[in-house]
Amino acid sequence: MRPDSARAVREAARTEAEAGDLAHVPRPREQTRLFGHAHAEAAFAGALAAGRLHHAWLIGGPPGIGKATLAYRVARRLVADPRTLSFPGTLDVPEDHAAARQVTALSHPNLIALRRVQAPGAKTLPTRISVDAARAALALFGTTAGGEGGWRVCIVDSAEDLNANSANALLKMIEEPPPRAIFLIVSHAPGRLLPTIRSRCRALALRALPEADVRAVIEGFPPPFPSPDEAALARAVALSEGSVARAVALLDPATAAIEAEVSALLAGLPEPDGRRVLKLAETLAGRDAEPLLATVLDAIQRHVAAEIDRRQSEGPARLLGLVEAAERIATAAREAAVYNLDRRPLILMAFRELSEVTAGPTRS
Repeated sequence: MRPDSARAVREAARTEAEAGDLAHVPRPREQTRLFGHAHAEAAFAGALAAGRLHHAWLIGGPPGIGKATLAYRVARRLVADPRTLSFPGTLDVPEDHAAARQVTALSHPNLIALRRVQAPGAKTLPTRISVDAARAALALFGTTAGGEGGWRVCIVDSAEDLNANSANALLKMIEEPPPRAIFLIVSHAPGRLLPTIRSRCRALALRALPEADVRAVIEGFPPPFPSPDEAALARAVALSEGSVARAVALLDPATAAIEAEVSALLAGLPEPDGRRVLKLAETLAGRDAEPLLATVLDAIQRHVAAEIDRRQSEGPARLLGLVEAAERIATAAREAAVYNLDRRPLILMAFRELSEVTAGPTRS
């Protein structure tokens, strides 16, 4: 497929906002190359070749490392007529293949993607995948699969976006799966999913990408993604912790500025500049500041991990306060997200906790 044709297909598919969208970055279903997860590809290809393809796969790992890209790569192979493929023993499907174009456009009759999508006329994305959306999507499995491949594929991206009712609807389907149905469940934190869902899936853990792969993915993004400055790219890759999404976020000047400010405040512990902490909290108060808040929380966790590594000779007892502070911050962040709480107290609490545990003995 020529670059201009591929771009036309991508633009035609971008009729609505989706969770995880990054400006000018191809969505996972629009990307045909996968970096760094050869073992995962081999697991799928081997199971398919042996005729032992499990009906539900839990693809876990940190955000932004290629989990959904892998899921769509598998889906392309499963819905394509194997007689049309040059290398049927692999997951490779040519970009100009009819199945590849249909998966990109989410128009293949044997594929459904269960995800958060902005409804027509709505100003924001829904915070969860509703049970009605799940039931409508899963209705695909009440039909007969068409085409020579005969597989019906459901991609859940991601499991963390399911609410209790939609998770139970998914569970019911994977408990009694119809023939030749495959569920590819993307999860950023598999350990937090319903045990009943986890127990019915084949787990496939994906690791964070090497820095070279993160760089290669970003450098391979087609226009209109802007070619990044080398120094900015190097810093973003170094701070990405193996996540392409995180590196892309750090290429944004506003995000890079927030990351630099948080790093400076953390370097000033146990007595960071209080006025700058308050200003940071105000900056993160708006609903549209969620990506910036994620950057701040990442920086805090990275700082705590570095401190634990630096002070490991002090022994576990001396580091317990630091670990507990990090856990309290993470718990408060999750609660703020679930209940849509004001983010300002979260930021103030985070720096208070870190200041106290850095200043001296843990509180009585």
